Amino acid sequence: MRRLCLPLALGMLLGTGSGTLAAQTLPVSAGMTQNVAALTALPLDPASLPAPTTRNGREIFANFREGLAAPQCDAEATSPRWRKQFSHAPSRLGNVEDDALPLFGYVVDELRSAGLPTEFALIPFVESGYRPGARNASGPAGLWQFIATTARNHRVPMEKGYDGRLSAVDSTRAAVRYLKTLHGMFAGDWQLAVMAYNAGEYRILQSLRRGGMNAQNATASELPGLSPITYAYVEKLHALACVLEQAENEPDLMAALDRQVPILKGHTLPANTTLAAWSAQNALDPARIARLNPALTSSRSGTRVLAPAAAMGSVESDNSESVLVATRDAAPAAAPPVASRRPAAPSRAVASASTGSRHTVRSGESAWTIARRYGISVKTLLSSNNLDASAVLKPGMVLRYDEAR
Repeated sequence: MRRLCLPLALGMLLGTGSGTLAAQTLPVSAGMTQNVAALTALPLDPASLPAPTTRNGREIFANFREGLAAPQCDAEATSPRWRKQFSHAPSRLGNVEDDALPLFGYVVDELRSAGLPTEFALIPFVESGYRPGARNASGPAGLWQFIATTARNHRVPMEKGYDGRLSAVDSTRAAVRYLKTLHGMFAGDWQLAVMAYNAGEYRILQSLRRGGMNAQNATASELPGLSPITYAYVEKLHALACVLEQAENEPDLMAALDRQVPILKGHTLPANTTLAAWSAQNALDPARIARLNPALTSSRSGTRVLAPAAAMGSVESDNSESVLVATRDAAPAAAPPVASRRPAAPSRAVASASTGSRHTVRSGESAWTIARRYGISVKTLLSSNNLDASAVLKPGMVLRYDEAR
C-alpha cells in the first residue's frame, strides 16, 4: 500500500511543486521591482531622516559666524585690553575636557532658532565664562548671571532646594526670551539690546530720551548718562567676536575643533530619582552630567536634565532645550569598511581621484549631516555608495562622494 501511495504522492508533489515553484519565482522578480520602485519613492529630505546625535565642533563655530549681525570684525575699533582678557576663549572651545564648546553650541542654536544675532552667544563668556554653576558674591548666578529678581520676572524656577539660574536649560530659555524682547524693543540693534541686558531697559530708554535719539538712529557709544560698565559691555562682546574671527586662521585651534560633540536634550528627571542614579541608568559620566546640571543637588520630580539625546526618559520637544556636551572622539576602526550593502570589487573598496572623494563616518553622523557638509543631496550620497534609505551608517565606514560644483 505504501509503495502504491508513494508514486502517487510524488506525482502530486511534483505536479503541484512546479506550480509552487513558478508561484515563488514570479514574486521574487516582481518583489525586487517593487522594492526598487519603493526605494526611489522614499522621502530622503532631511526631515525624514533621524536627527543627528552628534555634530562636528567646526560646524558649531561656523554656525556662530553665520549668525553674526556684524560678520566682519573691526579690529582697529576694539580695545586691546578686552582682546587680551578674552584671548583664552578659543583655547577653551578647543579643549575637549572643557564644557565651553558644547554649551556655546547650545546657546548659538537657541539664538538662531529665535531669529537673534549670535553676538548674544558671547554674553555667557563675559558673565560666567560659560560655567553653569558660576556664582557672584553680589548675588548673580548661573550661565547668564541673573539676579534673583530678574530670574523670577522671567519665570526661572526659584525655590527651596532648587535655583533655576544654575540650570543651563531654564536660564537659557529665560535669557533668550528676554533678549528677544529687548531686540524687538530697540529696533533690532544688538548693541542697544546688550546694553539693556546689562543696565536694564528703562535706563537705556531714559538715555535715548535724554539724548534726543531713538532706537533707529542711536549710536550705542554716544548714549548719555550710563555707567562705564555698560559702555564696556558692548566693547567686550565686540572684542570677543574679533578674537574668535582671528582664531579661524589658527590651524591648531581649527584642528582641535574638528571633533564630534554629542548633542544633548532636556530630559525630564523621573520622580524620586537622583541625578547620579539617572546618569548611571543611562551609562553617562556622572561627573560631567553633574557639572552640566549644578542646579540639581537632590531628586526633584519634573526637572529638566541636560544629557545626551540618546538617554532614556522623556525628552523635551521644545527645541530651546537642546544642548551639546563635549566628549573624546571615538577611536577609529583599524580597517574602516567601505559602506555598501552588497559586496564590492577590491578596485572599488577605496575611492580614487577619478571616483571622487571619501569621507570616513564618525560616531553619531547621519547621511543628512554628511550630505549637508559636502553640499550634495542625501539621495545622491546613498546611491553613490550602493545604499538604500534604511542603511545604518556605522563609525569607520568610508563613503564616496562628488562635491557639489
